[in-house]
Amino acid sequence: MSLHDSRSARRPDPDQAMVDIANYITDYYIGSSEAYTTARYMLLDSLACSMLAMRHPECVKHLGPLVPGATLPGGARVPGTSFELDPAQAAYNIGVQVRWLDFNDTWLAAEWGHPSDNLGALMAVGDYLSRKAEREHGKPLTVRDLLTAAIKAHEIQGGYALKNSFNRVGLDHVLLVRLASTAVVTHMLGGGKDEIINAVSNSWVDGGALRTYRHAPNAGPRKGWAAGDACRRAVIHALNAMKGCEGYPSALTAKTWGFYDALFEGKPFEFERPFGSYVMENVLFKISHPAEFHAQTAVECAMQLHPKVAGRLDQVARIAVETQEAGMRIIDKTGPLSNPADRDHCLQYMVAVPLIFGRLNADDYSDAVAADPRIDALRAKMEVRENPDFTRDYFDPDKRSIGNSVEVFFADGSSTGKVSIDTPLGHRERRGEGIPALLGKFEAAVGGQLPARRVQQILELTRDTSRFEATPIHRLVDLFII
Repeated sequence: MSLHDSRSARRPDPDQAMVDIANYITDYYIGSSEAYTTARYMLLDSLACSMLAMRHPECVKHLGPLVPGATLPGGARVPGTSFELDPAQAAYNIGVQVRWLDFNDTWLAAEWGHPSDNLGALMAVGDYLSRKAEREHGKPLTVRDLLTAAIKAHEIQGGYALKNSFNRVGLDHVLLVRLASTAVVTHMLGGGKDEIINAVSNSWVDGGALRTYRHAPNAGPRKGWAAGDACRRAVIHALNAMKGCEGYPSALTAKTWGFYDALFEGKPFEFERPFGSYVMENVLFKISHPAEFHAQTAVECAMQLHPKVAGRLDQVARIAVETQEAGMRIIDKTGPLSNPADRDHCLQYMVAVPLIFGRLNADDYSDAVAADPRIDALRAKMEVRENPDFTRDYFDPDKRSIGNSVEVFFADGSSTGKVSIDTPLGHRERRGEGIPALLGKFEAAVGGQLPARRVQQILELTRDTSRFEATPIHRLVDLFII
């Protein structure tokens, strides 16, 4: 039920949910060394995603100023380019790069999302402020400052996602990117609790993008730039708040017109735990495959089965795939797939490709690969069903697993046997195995985009934790400028 009478013109106190964010942003001290360590890997992983995305013209066409010539000398820089932009447009650019290939970190709960999407706003504003400080003989922001901001943005986005399902009311998870980035960027710009609450209230008043573009029959490339758009909007809200623009204290709870009544079926938000550093510590990395995360372990299963299946594709009778309820709802997809964005959100496609080829990379979603008739032939033989144990462990806060299993049956009655994997390579439980692979992903990505001497400088810097964290943000970004 909404808490405020819409007939009264008296301004209420700010909604508690917005106050809690402001208190966390301004007052909470991050004391977790694991959170900072994971945040460093998150930053490297996100930069890797940015460099890999630069190989794709569909991503590159989104980059640069909003209109030709609208650059800002001395403004924020965009990795992998020579652009100098205002921080809002730079936030869009970087957000698009990080998200484009669906290869950055992930958070799975009642709501799904990618907390490192926030890096578009945080890095753009941090870079802009750092350059400005140096010009004005002030103190630049450091990589350590950026990591602190990222931990808090992760926590807000992921904390809201634990118990609140925006997808069930048709809204897309990027509204949480906008929320988290708005709050953190306002503080980076010097805002206190009042400014953060004002900015956050305007973020909620924006409502949310529909998930139309993530689902059949409308799945399309907007899912590659939607988070960048949220980052840009967040920077605008933060800048407006710092100008003294007014907020809306009952943006959530106002009767009829507030977010709860208008867009969330009248329900208030629920929270599993107070804000801390839980999300960064438990975030999931996409290391091996650019694939929707509910399918990551299914891809690993299919990779294991490839040697047993590749030589017998014409003998396959059926393929049994078990997944979680969330996987059933998001990526269980039959029928024609019209574009790469459609394919990387199809569980059957993401299982078929590694069964056939023993791989799954960004190019495997292209029209050229998808034209191979064997892919759709295998998709047609797949039976996907929910495994209740996978669903239960998916929601267990102490496990947070994302299980899948795959078994291939042949016409002669034999089978490969079931391969079942509970946690993907990027899971917290597999950090020891996953981090070397993440660092390999980073080195390969920058090596494929930047000159060899620059790559060596980057690797030497990032391997020295103390020097890396003390580096001004703009000095790090400069290493990625072309």
